[in-house]
Amino acid sequence: KLQDCVRDGRPHRRQGGVNHPSDPSINHHFIKHPLHLRIILSTMSKVPLALASAVALLAAAASVSPLPTSAFVTPSASSASRVPSFLPSFRVATDLSASESPAATSDEGTSSSSFALNRKPKSGDVVTINLTLEPEDETTVIETLFDSSGTVSFVLGGGNYLPGLHDLIGTMSPGETVEGKSLDAGWGQRRDELIAKVPKDGSNGLDYDKIEVGTELFLGNGVRCVVTEVTENDFTIDANPPLAGASYKADVELLTVEEGPGEVEFSEDDSSAKTGRYEVATVALGCFWGGELAYMRAPGVVGTKVGYTQGEVENPAYKEVCSGATGHTEAIQVVYDPHVVTYEELVRLGMDRLGESKFLLNQVGNDRGTQYRHGVYYHTPEQREIAERV
Repeated sequence: KLQDCVRDGRPHRRQGGVNHPSDPSINHHFIKHPLHLRIILSTMSKVPLALASAVALLAAAASVSPLPTSAFVTPSASSASRVPSFLPSFRVATDLSASESPAATSDEGTSSSSFALNRKPKSGDVVTINLTLEPEDETTVIETLFDSSGTVSFVLGGGNYLPGLHDLIGTMSPGETVEGKSLDAGWGQRRDELIAKVPKDGSNGLDYDKIEVGTELFLGNGVRCVVTEVTENDFTIDANPPLAGASYKADVELLTVEEGPGEVEFSEDDSSAKTGRYEVATVALGCFWGGELAYMRAPGVVGTKVGYTQGEVENPAYKEVCSGATGHTEAIQVVYDPHVVTYEELVRLGMDRLGESKFLLNQVGNDRGTQYRHGVYYHTPEQREIAERV
């Protein structure tokens, strides 16, 4: 889990074109009833995230063709009681030209010529910074999973960078510079309680002749540890992550703060979604980790999240989804700058990644199961038209 290792400091590895209804009783070519889709973020809190209420494409035998328009209906007031409620999250936004920019400065400080905000950023805002990160301990080699220098943009509080960097930027104002700030490298501090001496009393069934400094052992609960010292009577094990205690020295200049997208429920009116510079795309490409990493690397993408869409169970556990019993689909949600990368380019990236798997049902590569069904989940009629064309 590439993103988690820098989102919450824990030593995890993290990191097109079809949708099939989650309910097996529904015909796999038509959705007969109104529905909203939602995604549940793969974070510790499992926060529900509002998604588009319509899905675009189904795989045909040798091509990807669109579902009929009548297959997707925004829930009416009469059906509202049957539609799950959503927490506010992303509001879909479309490309705005200079002539469509807000005409006056808002209470939040929005400029009449741009979407920049003259205030401290809050979670969900898109921030652009000048950044330099250098390891404070030169003897510790840290291979970063994110940009460590230059000008970068990302969703504040949305992962993909050091948690300490998010916290620092949240205290800054546009134009402010902080130099020499020490930031945890994402692995936490070393903990003395994870270090222990083990007596060589023969009670643990180990061959002490094979115990030497650097030997890796696994405890009964599966925790990995390393032997750091060996004496005649005992040896010391350390279960801290190898990079625990590592840190960066950070020089940060906050250049701009812009409002990120809000809720992303489907809207028939493209103009009603024009509230900012950034837009949202949602796709399912099988297992979401690799697909998310591909989008994280795409120029113009400022934020990614993974989770589950469709389905019939509130806040499902990963094992529940993998069982196929909940009807969920693994999905990726992307926040991007349409001035840098277009929605069509993002859809094509997904199609290219799927390859021949886009002609398979409930399968991507060697991953099989309903949770691996692939799809494009559009947020506006314009996105639907583009997805159909691709």
